[in-house]
Amino acid sequence: MKKKSALTAMSLAIALLAGGAVHAKTVKISLTAKEIDLPIDNKGMMYRTWTFEGQVPGPVVHVTEGDVVEFTLFNDKANKNSHSVDFHAAQVDVVKDFEAVKPGEKGSYTFTANYPGVFFYHCGADPMIQHIARGMYGTIIVDPKDSKAMPKADREYVLIQSELYPNPDNQADMMANKWSNVMFNGGIFKYDPVHDPAATRMLQAKPGERVRIYFINAGVNEWSSFHPIAGIWDKVYPSGNPKNVLTGMQSYSVGPGDAATFDLISPVEGANAIVSHSLRQALTGAIAIMQFTKDADPAMGKGDNILIR
Repeated sequence: MKKKSALTAMSLAIALLAGGAVHAKTVKISLTAKEIDLPIDNKGMMYRTWTFEGQVPGPVVHVTEGDVVEFTLFNDKANKNSHSVDFHAAQVDVVKDFEAVKPGEKGSYTFTANYPGVFFYHCGADPMIQHIARGMYGTIIVDPKDSKAMPKADREYVLIQSELYPNPDNQADMMANKWSNVMFNGGIFKYDPVHDPAATRMLQAKPGERVRIYFINAGVNEWSSFHPIAGIWDKVYPSGNPKNVLTGMQSYSVGPGDAATFDLISPVEGANAIVSHSLRQALTGAIAIMQFTKDADPAMGKGDNILIR
């Protein structure tokens, strides 16, 4: 995250104001595919992952509705596999633009972010199920060009749900849905010291603050019934589009490859447990504690800290 700084620093031009209208800018984005070992739990158990920028999830890409995105994928020469990037925010040619890039080579394409929201990006190389399951996924947030289209958030977090398949080389188990754990942001109970005393991270906010969660279900197979235990979603925006708004939701289902934006406000101090309410998913790793306290860390949920590494 720090390396990319949400990737907005690479824009070619700053948005210009003229007659009250915001002009689109061109944003240069690059990602490098890397095949490395990374820990997948709080105790440091290593797993052979395929990644963008050596991270699971990959860096958060942040642009504004109407921006032109010039994207380049570099496939590290040390890799053994071809990789690609499928941006769900793009409207392009699947054959030409999402073509797999061989190790040591690069590929580029350009798209316009026509719709605001939160969108999935992932490797689309064959077999796609294995590339995603091994960690090649991330989020692109497209802010609405109207800054008043949604209530202002006090803090923002990214949570990406995915399944862990014990043998990353076993594509048959992925096809048969034989996962062992469901995770948020590539870690088992990554933000849950209640179920795993080795966990050192939680999400934080102050009572009364509007906390916006950009949620993606990377799958590869399971639906998520996204729910804040001891809380209620104040607003839910399917695909993160401000025109798609639901109010006072206890849970909202997000299918594999889909996304939504969730707003949470707590009137009291204490904790909410954000889960997939499919309890086999929650109790194998898909729980994140949201701690509401008056002395919440002011840096949490802001800047690079919207995806807690």
